[in-house]
Amino acid sequence: MCANYKPLTFQQVQQLELPLIPFEYADEVYPSYKTPLLFKSEQGLEWREVLFGLVPKWSEDTLITKHTYNARHETIFQKPSFQEAASKCKFGVIPVSEFYESKYIDHKPQRWGVRRKDGKGFFIAALYEIRKLNDQIIRSATMLTMNAIDHPLMKDFHEPGDVKRSVVVIPHDRLDEWLNLKQPNQLFDFMQGFPVDEFECSHVPKPKIEKITPQLNMFDSF
Repeated sequence: MCANYKPLTFQQVQQLELPLIPFEYADEVYPSYKTPLLFKSEQGLEWREVLFGLVPKWSEDTLITKHTYNARHETIFQKPSFQEAASKCKFGVIPVSEFYESKYIDHKPQRWGVRRKDGKGFFIAALYEIRKLNDQIIRSATMLTMNAIDHPLMKDFHEPGDVKRSVVVIPHDRLDEWLNLKQPNQLFDFMQGFPVDEFECSHVPKPKIEKITPQLNMFDSF
């Protein structure tokens, strides 16, 4: 599971030749924070500011984001929180510089960062939703995860046991294909572990968290 990550830097956005992100966002993102999501509309690639943690249309508030920031791809078509968005192929990506996981050393959790060796940003598969809540438009997203028990790198994270999960990385050269999915069952072709030789990890102690001021939403609809 991924509950904390660093979004793209300005330099990484330019390096990937993506549109400039037209709003501010935190240097590190946690559940319920606002974060950039990239998706494709009729106009092309577009950014939206979303809550990290999906808010389904039946939810009465946004507190659910504390529990819906990751979604097992194997069950998104059955889980009430994700079923509607998944069936409508609301797939995007959350681009990141680095994401964090817990590795247990001497039975104690340590925060480790996972990043590309070449310093480029990368794309984590996401499912997004848009809805109205008390006359306010709420945009939100969750990261898709997969079984990582056999992944050479990700199997070493999380608590000891048989349950190991990993975010799903969409390769740079398959981004357009992912963002153009029209059939829900096509997503399973992308649920693969990322290539270990392109990534690295290291111990990254958790910094002191400062309160983040929510950013003003700049868009009216997806």
